[in-house]
Amino acid sequence: MSNDAAHHGTLFIVAAPSGGGKTSLIRGLLELDPKLALSVSHTTRPARPGEEDGKHYHFVSVADYEQMVANGEFVEHAQVFDHFYGTSHVAIAAKLSAGFDVLLDIDWQGARQVRDGFPGCCSIFIIPPSLEALRKRLEQRGQDNARIIERRMRDAQAEISHWAEFDHVLINDEFDKALEQLHEIINDHRQQNPRKMDNESRRLAQLLASS
Repeated sequence: MSNDAAHHGTLFIVAAPSGGGKTSLIRGLLELDPKLALSVSHTTRPARPGEEDGKHYHFVSVADYEQMVANGEFVEHAQVFDHFYGTSHVAIAAKLSAGFDVLLDIDWQGARQVRDGFPGCCSIFIIPPSLEALRKRLEQRGQDNARIIERRMRDAQAEISHWAEFDHVLINDEFDKALEQLHEIINDHRQQNPRKMDNESRRLAQLLASS
């Protein structure tokens, strides 16, 4: 990707453990802010009910994904659970050059890669108010059996342990409040008036990662 494309907009990374509420917050943010565009990732996982190819993800085979990696087509790529995900250079460049700020819905591994390539990006990590709340959300989704939920809970704590690598940590307790705070973080960054990480969020992230 050329440096010129990157200057047309800003990359905003939004990451969270599974069940953290990231998808709903991003959906709400896109409805609020017409200057934002979502980068649609490639993935090797099967589509879930209601998901559309090209809208929620680009669903590809493992062979096609590996070829894209070999061709250097991804700005970041990672394995999450048993599937692979990647963010296309071309897709980001097109949105940035069109004047949009781009949201990247990725995990901490991908966030680390993007920060290396785009030091001016803004990274936000979303955490639940408690591990009990996270477990309840995972159970209420109805997507996983008990064994998978236990694995997601273990992995969530490992993911939260990387909170300090992000510019901001946001507690997703009440949806409307979290959405408002997320939008404020983005607008502050646009105005080159970035806020410091909230101390309450910092303390909770430390607690969740070590529980």
